[in-house]
Amino acid sequence: MPDPERWGQLPTDGVLGVQDLPGAVARIGLRPGDAVFVRPDGTVDTGLLDFVRSKEFRNLERESKRNYVTDIRILLEFLSSRGVSWREATEQDLADFRHWRCQAPENPQRISGTKWNREASAFTKLFKWGKVYPLPVDVSRREDRAADSVSARVSWLTPRTWGLWSDVGLRGHTRAGVAAPGWESRTEMRNTSFVQLLLSSGLRRQEGGSLLTFELPTQQLRHGRYLHGRIAGAVTRSKNTRTFYASVDAVGQVEAYVQSERAWAVQRAQDKGTYDRLPMVRLVTKVTRGLKPKVEWVDADGVVGGQELSRLGWRERQWLFLEGPDGPEPAWL
Repeated sequence: MPDPERWGQLPTDGVLGVQDLPGAVARIGLRPGDAVFVRPDGTVDTGLLDFVRSKEFRNLERESKRNYVTDIRILLEFLSSRGVSWREATEQDLADFRHWRCQAPENPQRISGTKWNREASAFTKLFKWGKVYPLPVDVSRREDRAADSVSARVSWLTPRTWGLWSDVGLRGHTRAGVAAPGWESRTEMRNTSFVQLLLSSGLRRQEGGSLLTFELPTQQLRHGRYLHGRIAGAVTRSKNTRTFYASVDAVGQVEAYVQSERAWAVQRAQDKGTYDRLPMVRLVTKVTRGLKPKVEWVDADGVVGGQELSRLGWRERQWLFLEGPDGPEPAWL
């Protein structure tokens, strides 16, 4: 199910006989990011719909949900080719499926042991929820886990190699250090400042990408080489707010981006009326200070709201706007 602002223009006569599709899926209890499994005959699998709405699945992160349903879909297609319902799947069915996925020479897209373990985790969650016993696969069983599973390989770069990667990959330079012919540099400052901020601070991509303009570190440490800020718990993997540190140079690059490339992009959007057409805009009226800062806003209908900054997830953050000199502009950095 898409986010509220991504439904687009729906047909006036409805979809699949449903006049108000967003309202219908909301009444079922589906949330943005939830999946709907459709059988080969075009009907919705209500059993799997209950699984998607279950607490076992609902508490997963959105990216985990997407990965799990993608893995489960592949298994469902395999079982369907055998005329077997997932509730009737046996250990032999899963053993055959694993062989095809990981070892069969006829399969040109075999997967690694690490990928199999992730798939097995998704299948285990489904079968346990559906009370399919004996479990056709159980990731906690040694024989159901791949022996060749390896943790992510980490590659270290020297400063010189890192600089070359940044120049070629982000700035569009050649190995000789000059701009490559035909390079489109519209977002060069955004990309380079974002990467430098993550490199300096150790923030994850979602954490750094969810920062608001007023969350950019401004307080310098005693010796002046680093600044410290707070990352909201709602955008972290652990769901705990924490302090992070970033170098003065990295923050300076972000500030330069804000004052130039970003400011130009905002101005163009304001001139085109882009922000006026957004389905959800919350204009920030106040940001409190203290141990638990709170953001207060008013929406397009004049409804006043507010929430602790640490509890605002990335989806809510993209709705926040600040009153700029030429009209509302995104608070999302």
